[in-house]
Amino acid sequence: MNWIDWLVVIASIGFIAGYGIWHTRRVGSATEFLKGGDNRWWSVGLSVMATQASAITFLSAPGLGYESGLKFAQFYFGLPLAVWFISRFFIDEYYRSRVITAYEYLERIFDLRVRLFTAFLFLLQRGMAAGITIYAPAIVLCVLFGWDLTFTCIVIGLVVIAYTVSGGTRAVSVTHRWQMGVIFLSLFIVFGILIYRIAQQADIGTLWMAARLTGRLDVLDWHFDLSTRYTVWSGLLGGFFLSLSYFGTDQSQVQRYLAGTDVRIARRGLYFNALLKIPMQLFILLTGVVVWMYFLSEGQPLVFNPSLRSEIAQISNPKFKQLHSEFDACQSSLKSLLSRKSSKTSPGEVSLLAGELHSIRQQYLQAYTWSTGKEPPKDTNFIFLHFVVYHLPHGLIGLVIVMVLSAAMSSTAGELNALATTTMVDYLGRLGWVRHDSRWNLPLTRLVTLLWGLLAIGFSIAASLFDNLIEMVNIIGSLFYGTILGIFLVAFFIRNTNSGFLLGSAIVTQSGILAIHFTKNHLPWLQIEYLWYNLLAAVCLLLANLLKAYSSAARNSDRKTSE
Repeated sequence: MNWIDWLVVIASIGFIAGYGIWHTRRVGSATEFLKGGDNRWWSVGLSVMATQASAITFLSAPGLGYESGLKFAQFYFGLPLAVWFISRFFIDEYYRSRVITAYEYLERIFDLRVRLFTAFLFLLQRGMAAGITIYAPAIVLCVLFGWDLTFTCIVIGLVVIAYTVSGGTRAVSVTHRWQMGVIFLSLFIVFGILIYRIAQQADIGTLWMAARLTGRLDVLDWHFDLSTRYTVWSGLLGGFFLSLSYFGTDQSQVQRYLAGTDVRIARRGLYFNALLKIPMQLFILLTGVVVWMYFLSEGQPLVFNPSLRSEIAQISNPKFKQLHSEFDACQSSLKSLLSRKSSKTSPGEVSLLAGELHSIRQQYLQAYTWSTGKEPPKDTNFIFLHFVVYHLPHGLIGLVIVMVLSAAMSSTAGELNALATTTMVDYLGRLGWVRHDSRWNLPLTRLVTLLWGLLAIGFSIAASLFDNLIEMVNIIGSLFYGTILGIFLVAFFIRNTNSGFLLGSAIVTQSGILAIHFTKNHLPWLQIEYLWYNLLAAVCLLLANLLKAYSSAARNSDRKTSE
């Protein structure tokens, strides 16, 4: 990065944060800070989307597109149906009850214990996720540019804290609009440059057919297999329950559409997100496929992670040098083949050479494992930014970095706002530690937001990098979302169950999901991918409480008959 990129980054981030602070400078009460109020459905929709689409989406998803194509889009197939279900059954209840948090509603149906337990599960998983959404872009940017990790995490966190503490829900909503604008602008510009550059060096049609032959353009996998991560069925069933829990019961999302001034605006905002999410995700994945096409014609490194390259350079193993030579020779053959720009160039030949490149890369990583005794970190999170840093002009590099930082800020701001709201409303306020009419409520709410922000920064500094950041966040969510969703489904549809039984069955279900996740690698017969956790937990809770309600009804009927 040079001074032009730094100017773009500082000016853009400074404007977004400053706009959020200035626009919400007159927030005067804790209620206004927590609830906000937005009368534009498209603004609510963008806020919902911005909270979900963290920097992880724009770092990992193009890498997934590069490596495996468009299949990850199946993850979102259950989203439209889940949004319809939420609009039909959840939103009316929330607005009718005049709640600030989703968990507040549970006490009105059951009791305080159920409310506090569900809110605790949310705080636990969302508190971890907030740290990861800061850490994810920070670690990648630090590896690429040599920045200090701790300093980068602190800067990202403090910028978000500044406007979130200042304006609460309203500040989060108004900054989300600008952040999504920067994100879409950056993606379209990068995609256009990729297509232009490829067209100058090779025949796009040939590369497109090669991508099809390697399966990168295949979206649908109809096989029903619990051990396969992304299929139509895991997306429609597991993805439906994950989306239902995330958008229907996660306070970071519920708070976004409850900020709408009425039910109609909330519904339209959610539908707007549902209609746009799958096309947006397909476009991001397609950008990764086009990056793959570009690197075939331009050339690419054996590994994209700079720290891994540096580590391998220090290892004395002739196998690395041999594989490097084979990789370079294969790339030369491929570039020579593609440089003809002839329609007679065989896509099959291109796909075979691309497969050979992939095979050499796998052997290279295996050689690393044999030499060091440890698994190499995946390249997924570095592929897209490698293209940005080494193949885009200055100024645009800065714009893409702003896109990554904006995505991190938008998601983290929504999470901190929701964490503070849940803490204030479901714990401090409900347990009587804070009076509703106290003049200290607003300063205390801001202090709680600050503390959650500092905790997220601390967690981000202490975190360790997973293989794939986008999957890491979804796994953390899936560990808890199924139980939370099951509790809400019981609240909406099986209200005559016993509160104590519901709480007990929720604890057992949550313990079971955690046990499955942390033992499945040691039990070959227990190979269940994380998307199915949501379905499994929710169905178990529903069935248990349905049987309990049925037995209670039968017992009451028998008692009346005997009388």
